[in-house]
Formats: sequence, structure tokens, C-alpha cells
Amino acid sequence: MRILTYRKTAGKRLHARHAENSKREKLHVSKGDTVRVMRGDDKGKEGKVLRVFLKTGRVLVEGVNLVKMHRKARTAEEQSGIREAPASVHASNLMLLDPKSGAPTRTKARFDTDTTHIERRRTKERVSVKNGEPIPRVR
Repeated sequence: MRILTYRKTAGKRLHARHAENSKREKLHVSKGDTVRVMRGDDKGKEGKVLRVFLKTGRVLVEGVNLVKMHRKARTAEEQSGIREAPASVHASNLMLLDPKSGAPTRTKARFDTDTTHIERRRTKERVSVKNGEPIPRVR
């Protein structure tokens, strides 16, 4: 007995789906950075980045874009109610804050050529466009 196969999509189907799922957006912010919202209802608000969604290019910022969520009681002691939680914002609407001046700035990449440490021969670092100072990554 012959196994039925879809001839048109036999080889393409799995590879195309995997390629779509593995795509990632390159973002200028990472977890732990302090950012300012430049567009939208929460324009001007500042907060710390809680989570970064690389596939969608969206970012979860503390205290920004708060939405109300209804929560059902899970146990007998717990109480049901409405709670507020931050929803994601697109990364293009955010600007990174310069740690020294506190002003929003764009960033560029620069290779740090520190020869004192053998392990850190060429490490990539973010640099503020406004004053040329490096912006450390919060890990």
C-alpha cells in the first residue's frame, strides 16, 4: 500500500515554516536598560525594560502601557479581581537613556580594543551618539 503525500508542498512546507519562526529582529535595547517612550499614549514616560520579544520586535517596559486584566481565583483563599500589568510596546517607539546625562540618545556600535585583557581583545560595545560615551549592558 502506498503512503499518500502532497506532492506540491512535500519538500517546501517544513523548511519554510522553520525559516519564518527562526527570524529575529535586531533591537537597540536589551533587558535592564532604562528607556523613554517617544510615541503613543504614554509619551514621555520612563521605565526599565523587563522583557524583550525578539521575534515581534516588542518590549515590555515597567509602568508603561498598563492594561487591566481580569484574574479568576485559583484557590479557595485567593480572591478574584482586576489587576494592572504592563503590555508590550514596539521598540521603535522607545529611546535609550544616556546613563550620565539622562537624555534620550541614539546608539552606535564600536569595537573596544582593550589590550590589557587577553580574553577581551575585541568586544563590541554600545556608544551614545550624543557624547560618545559607552553605554554598559545591564546583565
